[in-house]
Amino acid sequence: MLTLSVFAEARRFEAVVAVLDRYDRDPSRLIPILQAVQDEYRYLPEEIMTYVATALDISPAKVYGVATFYGHFSLEPKGKHVIKVCDGTACHVKGSGDLVEALRAELRLEGKAKTTPDMLFTLETVSCLGACGLAPVLVVGEDVHGLVGKDEAVRLVKEIRRKEAGDGSI
Repeated sequence: MLTLSVFAEARRFEAVVAVLDRYDRDPSRLIPILQAVQDEYRYLPEEIMTYVATALDISPAKVYGVATFYGHFSLEPKGKHVIKVCDGTACHVKGSGDLVEALRAELRLEGKAKTTPDMLFTLETVSCLGACGLAPVLVVGEDVHGLVGKDEAVRLVKEIRRKEAGDGSI
């Protein structure tokens, strides 16, 4: 008997095949193909990158090279909600380090961990979000939050948890 996770994984793999077909298996479309695959998995699994390379008739090294060159791509699983804290000069001076510490504590991230064990959150620091006038800045998914203090950052995480526990839709 196949488990639900096997079916879910099969659907995800079918989505990769559909992405390849949508881009006509054209090697010159590697970047948008990888973007679409990452949207499906929230990262680029090694076995899927190898499959993409085979399907496009290019070397796995080329696919890996593209995936590691661009900062947008991740080779590690990310949580459902990615929180990016700007640590550029303006944000750093205005306390982005304190935001990171408060969020790490709230998310119970230990050591070098960036993603919560339940895969709900990933916390990242980035060099610049281009909103220096709103420092310190953080982005949750696609939502930009400026002039954020530690308490507001923690409140945002708690609000997401509450919504996830309620109906699961965000």
